[in-house]
Amino acid sequence: MVSEFYNLDMKEGSLFSVAHKDESTVELVRKADHKTLAVWAIDCVERVMPYFEEKYPEDDRPRKALEALQAWIDTGVFRMAVIRGAALDSHAAAREVGEDDAARSAARAAGQAAATAHVRTHSIGAANYALQAVHRAAGASDAGAAVAKERDWQIARLRKLLGKIEK
Repeated sequence: MVSEFYNLDMKEGSLFSVAHKDESTVELVRKADHKTLAVWAIDCVERVMPYFEEKYPEDDRPRKALEALQAWIDTGVFRMAVIRGAALDSHAAAREVGEDDAARSAARAAGQAAATAHVRTHSIGAANYALQAVHRAAGASDAGAAVAKERDWQIARLRKLLGKIEK
């Protein structure tokens, strides 16, 4: 199922490029309304947030990014300063991690998720950074299978959300 939807960019130095979008994924994203993609982004990121929150329990910036997106979903009120600030704060938390590890990728995923309120296709970035977190958290021999399993979950979740709105 993974190869059906994503061709993970494994070039040296650019695992899971957030710029990469294959046509199958783009088609699913096209079918989804903006708020459905925001829900999907939060769902993808929630699965990897423990990588950040367990390592940096005092830093709530990635969590605040998800809360800002959830507030937009709940109220429909969009304030660019709030969304942009939450996204940038989460990315700052990622930079402060320093090393390329699962915690950093989880914080980046949260930043991309928050940005989904502004641009719907940031949801793909949130999903890809979540995959990067899974990859970095897995042992070398298990990383491929872990990423495939997570990607399958992501696609199944988006399809489920789409099924709820298409009826």
